[in-house]
Amino acid sequence: MIGAAQNLRVEQSGFDVERVRADFPALHQMVHGKPLVYLDSAATSQKPRAVIEAAVKFYSSDNANVHRGVHALSERATEAYEAARVKIQRFIRALKSREIVFVKGTTEAINLVAHSFVRPRLQAGDEILISAMEHHSNIVPWQLLCEEKGAKLRVAPIDEQGELLLPELEALLGPRTRLLALAHVSNALGTINPVRRIVEMAHRHSVPVLLDGAQAVPHLPVDVQALDCDFYAFSGHKAFGPTGIGVLYGKEKWLEEMPPYQGGGDMILSVTFEKTIFNALPYKFEAGTPNVEGAIGLGVAIDYLNGLAVEQRLGFERELLAHGTRVLNQIPGLRLIGTATDKAGVLSFVLADIHPHDIGTILDGEGIAVRTGHHCAQPLMRRFGVDATVRASLAFYNTPEELDRLGVALQKVKEIFK
Repeated sequence: MIGAAQNLRVEQSGFDVERVRADFPALHQMVHGKPLVYLDSAATSQKPRAVIEAAVKFYSSDNANVHRGVHALSERATEAYEAARVKIQRFIRALKSREIVFVKGTTEAINLVAHSFVRPRLQAGDEILISAMEHHSNIVPWQLLCEEKGAKLRVAPIDEQGELLLPELEALLGPRTRLLALAHVSNALGTINPVRRIVEMAHRHSVPVLLDGAQAVPHLPVDVQALDCDFYAFSGHKAFGPTGIGVLYGKEKWLEEMPPYQGGGDMILSVTFEKTIFNALPYKFEAGTPNVEGAIGLGVAIDYLNGLAVEQRLGFERELLAHGTRVLNQIPGLRLIGTATDKAGVLSFVLADIHPHDIGTILDGEGIAVRTGHHCAQPLMRRFGVDATVRASLAFYNTPEELDRLGVALQKVKEIFK
């Protein structure tokens, strides 16, 4: 019956999950003698073979530094590196490729905005607004900056379902608000925030907006022009690309005004001991030798996503989330944390009084990989009265059968802790 249910869902969405799974080598292994069920894509996604092969090809034949050489290898590396920038620009529908800055990941992108955009504008008594569902990467940089400047960090509340309370958020927007920094999708709850509406709200108060898109880009279509956000940050490794590469999109007018985040090679046009003239966008923010292989691999990951019919892919992920929710809701004593109406594929839960780490350890013994802990969202955990949760996070390479295996394994956990 599980297989029949799986086939039915494939037909309903038009998405051939088995064909896709064949593209991901890491999924086809045994863990503790059981076939791997990988349900930790919110932490990092698995990589399609094309991305792996692109990394091997770069180091095998094109390995050279970019922007600096006139020899063939450097020219090939530069061409591939800059082609990846254009792919990303088109994927998130930025207006220009010079609005795409390569960084290490979402964390560095947020810190870049904090240091180069907000710090020069922030004075004692000013405010930065975030929400109660933020990842530590979108909390700590603002705390550090507020402490330095004597500013205030304000927090917009959420309800019991894990949805933002928009009237309360708008009430916190005021003449001293210098930035609204907000997750597009919560990593710990799966909540999809109505970011277009929120950006409009913030702009009515002349407040620029940074969106943390780490969990959104792999699972939602993103159009930064339609969103009209001022900055958008995401990581390659959560979007089926390599680790150590990420993207900061910024509106050209802001990036032009911002001073460089770091100094060094490649972010300059001219250096004397008396004065340095900085490079043009986006290079003034890309000091030093970049992660060339990472950028190229992220470009290939985007090619891979573009090769999948987006509506079928997203529809299949919605079906997976609905099926997983049904499976978990059938387990007595299990409490889902995050039940927003509009959700991405995150199933965060606690089970009776069993510690999430114990649950995760038993699941690992069954070949099932989940994340346990506070998910770099400790204030959010406290909001729901828990120290930690188990998080099963989905991608389009998962199947209903895998979620059924999770349900069976959780019943086994309950039996062990009777």
